[in-house]
Formats: sequence, structure tokens, C-alpha cells
Amino acid sequence: MELEARIATVRMAETFVISRGASDEAEVVDVEIRHEGVSGFGEAAPIERYDESPASALAFLEDVGELLGDDPFAFEAIESRLRERPGEHAAKAAVDAALHDLCGKLVGLPVWRLLGLRREGPPTSWTIWLGDPDDMARRAEKVRGRFKRLKLKLGAGDGLDVDRVRAVRGVSDVPLQVDVNEAWSLAEAIEAIPQLAELGVQYCEQPLPAGDPGGPELKARSPLPIYVDEDCHTLEDVADCAERAHGLTVKLAKSGGIREAVRMAHAGRALGLGLMLGCMNESGLAVAAGAACASLFDHVDLDGNLLLVEDPWPGVEFVDGVQLPADAPGLGVREAVSHTR
Repeated sequence: MELEARIATVRMAETFVISRGASDEAEVVDVEIRHEGVSGFGEAAPIERYDESPASALAFLEDVGELLGDDPFAFEAIESRLRERPGEHAAKAAVDAALHDLCGKLVGLPVWRLLGLRREGPPTSWTIWLGDPDDMARRAEKVRGRFKRLKLKLGAGDGLDVDRVRAVRGVSDVPLQVDVNEAWSLAEAIEAIPQLAELGVQYCEQPLPAGDPGGPELKARSPLPIYVDEDCHTLEDVADCAERAHGLTVKLAKSGGIREAVRMAHAGRALGLGLMLGCMNESGLAVAAGAACASLFDHVDLDGNLLLVEDPWPGVEFVDGVQLPADAPGLGVREAVSHTR
């Protein structure tokens, strides 16, 4: 097999703001794996929070082609060889997605069928990025009727987070979820979360910094389910996260791909944990890989491609609030003509 990778830019329709910063665009790394005249594609969305960058992902990918071998169906062997190279989980996720895409095309089946899963997962949430309460309410009002879930970014450090949720609740009757991105202290979480429960919030994602010793106490005292994102990367983290949370946020860019995400979902389910599948600022190519396994999860946040000015890899179908993976072979997405190399 031959591997080729390149850095690409995806542009946000509006500035995306969370507690750690703001962005108008994101750099991703597109991967192509060729075998017997057929190409499979995947996308890496490196996460700066975990010391990954487009440059480091590209360097990793340009150095691992020889590890692929000549059998695209040898997932276990390929994954084992890649695991010997530390880090770069987003790059590994891109290889994993490209191999799934390639194998689906070789046998003429969509990836979700190769995995033996249902096509349809839960409705995706739509992210209301961090702003003042009135601004967040206006943006929630703009998408009324289009999405069945809203995820609110919190953690501005100005004491207005509950007001933000209250303002959005005033204009929307759909289920609300909140993501604090590690920005609260234990005391702030204990004060805010009961008020969020009264406003009908479904769960609170990563209220405390990863590894915060107050995690188990917050889990015991919280009237809302606590989900962990920055605390939870791969399968080996799941058992520890069960001590500090009621649920897991799984992202392919953190786990290293579909196969590890599936393992994490089964492990989490065995421990009685809720499951949420998230994404990064990424195109439909990466979202397609997530959508293929979304039916394993209780909650889904796969709006990355919907937040872009233009999706360079169309094919995922947004139907009645759900991000449906294509029914075409592989991941079922194709590079848009305007973005073709």
C-alpha cells in the first residue's frame, strides 16, 4: 500500500469560541492510501491541547507508510505496528479511517455495514460557541427547528455561565448540553450545576481540569451526569474515568480511530457509563468516520462539517437532525470539485 498526506485548511462560517481561545479556521491533514488502483481517504484533526499539530501529524504520516504492509484488511497488525510509535492519535485516526474507506470500497460496502452497526445514530447537537448570554440566545434562535439538541460552550470566567444557559433556554425548548472545557473549579461546579439541572440541562461535559482531584467528589454530589472529554483518550483511560464521571466523550482524533472508539464504547457500556461521540473542527471526511460508528453512542456531537463555510468532503447526509453516514461503499464522501488537488 502507498500513503500520501497533505495539510488542508477548513474555514469556519463564524468565529468558533471556547474557554481556551477562538478560531476562524483549522488546519487538518488529509490522507490517501492506495491499493490495487483503489484509494481510501481519512482526515487528521490534530489537537493542540494534546501537543499535536498539523506539522507533527504530517511528519508522522510521512514516516509510517512502510508500516502498512500489503493487506488493507490486516487492521490488527497495522494498528499494532502504529501503536509502537507514541502519540499522534489524530494521525493514527486518519490512517484508520482511510483503511476503513479503502476496505469498504474494495468489497462494495459502506463502513457502517462492515462494522455490523445500524446506519442511524442519535441526533447530533449543534454547538453554540461561547459568547455573552444574549448573543448565545440569538444564535440558538437562528437554528430553531433545524437541530434537536444544542451544546452550549461555557467557561468564560465571568460568572455568567448560568445566565448563558438561562438565556438560551428562554428561546429554545430542545434538550441542552453544556461543555465547560476544563474551566471551572470544584466550588464553581458545585454551585453552578444544580442551577443547570433546574434549567433542564442533560449533562455537563468536562467541568473540571483533566485529572482534578475533585472529580470523584463532583460525581458523587452532582445532580447532573458528568461527562469527561479531556480526561478520556483511549481504552486504558476508561476505568479511571468511571471513578470521576457518569459518562465518556469519545473522539476519533483522541482515540486513534474507529476501532479504538468501538472498544471504548463497549468498555464504557460494561461499566454502566453514558457514551457521547464528539468531533473537532473538521470536514465531512472526518465526520463520516464518526458517523459510521455513531449508533453505538447515547449522544452525538458531529457538527464539525456543518460549522464550515463549505464542506470540502460532502457525502454525510443531515436528515431530521441526524448525521447519516452515506450508503455508498467506504465512507461514502468525495472531495468537492473546487477542492480537488
